[in-house]
Amino acid sequence: MSTIAGTNAASSRRPRPALPARSAPFAELTRAACVAKPLFVATALLCALTSAAQAQPGKSTRPSAANGKTVFMRVGCYTCHGTVGQGGAGARLAPNTLPLAAMQVWVRGGTPGWSIARGMPAFPTTVISDSELADVQAYLAGLPPPAKPDDIALLRR
Repeated sequence: MSTIAGTNAASSRRPRPALPARSAPFAELTRAACVAKPLFVATALLCALTSAAQAQPGKSTRPSAANGKTVFMRVGCYTCHGTVGQGGAGARLAPNTLPLAAMQVWVRGGTPGWSIARGMPAFPTTVISDSELADVQAYLAGLPPPAKPDDIALLRR
């Protein structure tokens, strides 16, 4: 092989153009991004698959007020709390509805020392599931407040 000015003939091909110089921090960021992007995509995919697996087919994960009304009537909540949560033998539940977490504690635990004449019985998940209870809470929370006495024509006579 012949050498021309210190190079051999095999390496005498056309030289590549020089790449613009990058600052060291930018190069580190580029390498980090190359590693982080696949991890981010994998994490997003895993989250999507997990949430899809938890959702029941054909059923929304948001509480349904319409289903809540059905459950409220089916379980018999209306017998003490009234058909629109206005109260009666049981406490008034609407329009100032308990938050879901508090409602779950109350419904699952009932009144300590409950009797037919006093308090509320406990309702286990076999009677009303957590998702059904969320629906009931949505139903009660969506009910409008009762009319004020001054707004009722028959009471103004």
